[in-house]
Amino acid sequence: MADSSLAVEHQEGLDHQFVDREQQRNAASLGMWVFLGTEVMFFGGMFCAYLIYRYWYYNEFAAGSRSLDIVLGTTNTAVLICSSLTVALGVRAAQMGKRRLLLLLLLATLVFGLGFLVIKGVEWHDKYVEHHIPGPSFNAEELIRKNPELHIDPAPTQIYFSLYFAMTGLHALHMVVGVGIFCFLTYYAWKGRYTPEYHTPVEIGGLYWHFVDIIWIYLFPLLYLIDRKR
Repeated sequence: MADSSLAVEHQEGLDHQFVDREQQRNAASLGMWVFLGTEVMFFGGMFCAYLIYRYWYYNEFAAGSRSLDIVLGTTNTAVLICSSLTVALGVRAAQMGKRRLLLLLLLATLVFGLGFLVIKGVEWHDKYVEHHIPGPSFNAEELIRKNPELHIDPAPTQIYFSLYFAMTGLHALHMVVGVGIFCFLTYYAWKGRYTPEYHTPVEIGGLYWHFVDIIWIYLFPLLYLIDRKR
């Protein structure tokens, strides 16, 4: 009878290589933190490049920043902060075994995540219309006209937009991955897989989502708030 109950326990979320769920949870958390450490180094290199070029070409970066839509950027920041709240509440709901609440919070997180991507798509489209995508079609005449006091050089201005698209693009890619993860979590929450005894995937998915949100918290002031006077 003991062997039978042990087999059932393994079927309900405990992988065979672990002694108990606590050990499994700690191993999963450690793995995620190691992964997030590599992500910090990855984004850290881009942040360093951005800060160096910003120091060299401050006026050009200021002009590029002023061209971004501060309303859309602020809205996206609020959207991600709200999504972090729903994720944290979702983890708590999983810990308490509130399946219906967990499902609603996971769905809300998905809505916020998709909303962020839609708004970011609108911003990218605006940059395309304004010919601010680096390359042969790049045009800085409007930036020069609106910022005569900065005396900007069009060539370094492309560096700002190159970093803007690279950094926001990679962040958006991580958001797409996060949405995929939460689709997976939502499906299994609907199936009733997560219980107060086993909810490790929700916690690990939440860690990833919070990391992506924190990256945006740094991107927003760096990209949108340089010498923002209007």
